[in-house]
Amino acid sequence: MTIEMLWAQDDPTEVLRDRFGFANAEAVGDWATSTVERHWGLRVGSPERVVISDSNALAWLRSGDERLLLKWSVAPDRFDRLAFAATVTASLGALGLPVSTPVPTLADEVQVTSDRVSMGLQRVIEGSHPNVEDPDQVRAAGAMLARLHDALHEHPLRNSPSEFLSVPAPLTEQIAGWVSSNPSTLSPDARDVLGRMLKQASANLPSVQIVQGDYRAANILCVGSAVVGVLDFEELRLDHRIVELARSAVMLGTLFRDWGPVSASVRQQFLDGYQTVQALTDAERQWWPVLVLWYSLALVPPGDDPMGWGQAAIDVLDEQTAR
Repeated sequence: MTIEMLWAQDDPTEVLRDRFGFANAEAVGDWATSTVERHWGLRVGSPERVVISDSNALAWLRSGDERLLLKWSVAPDRFDRLAFAATVTASLGALGLPVSTPVPTLADEVQVTSDRVSMGLQRVIEGSHPNVEDPDQVRAAGAMLARLHDALHEHPLRNSPSEFLSVPAPLTEQIAGWVSSNPSTLSPDARDVLGRMLKQASANLPSVQIVQGDYRAANILCVGSAVVGVLDFEELRLDHRIVELARSAVMLGTLFRDWGPVSASVRQQFLDGYQTVQALTDAERQWWPVLVLWYSLALVPPGDDPMGWGQAAIDVLDEQTAR
């Protein structure tokens, strides 16, 4: 069994002990196998791999010829969100969308909490993260986001947890607030261009709805030119479709420790794919360049910039000033 960190550089064995309470790999393996048998009635072998991210962990298991993924969290403030995300994911799976549908427990629950741990079980989807240099995969990813948005638009909001499905502030207010915070990476030219664009953007956007919340390469799986899996709905929130579309276009190429920008052509391919399923409204078309510029500027790190986010933001700014 391998134990590793998804993002951080911490010692995974120490994190496993200090954050999750397991003395060693054998202990987490015993817990995972007994937990799956107790709640799902499935006999599984010891985990092949355990990956840790913050207060969450994932274990890859095998039951006969079937590969399964046990995901659990020890952060109680996330439990309601995880339960809601599992319910939404199950409903998307029932519609035939390629999501990591939860396996129901023996008690027919899609997310279970026991001994201060919230957990869910999924079937592993085989595929590779999209290559942003492959236009077919990029367009397919855009089209899949539109399909998800269509399905999520129909999900009932009544009785949904309000603490993470609150209505966001108006976009103009959000962006103006960010500008007024005086980010150290925001140049005077970028401030002026973004300000002019904000004044021209329409206020008549379609209403907010549930969106996926973290749609980018790390959470998409492809086989050939087809999207076969969309993973991790734990950041579900209310927002405008165009906001997620623009954010995803800017961040599409980001993987786990590979966090770099994409080119203008990739963003356009992603948008084109989206519009094969759902055309933008006039107001959304006005907001697209504003939001692409905002997210590009917001992702520029202070100090060292080994991935080139600063140059990418300059390129986006140049695109807008050339119009």
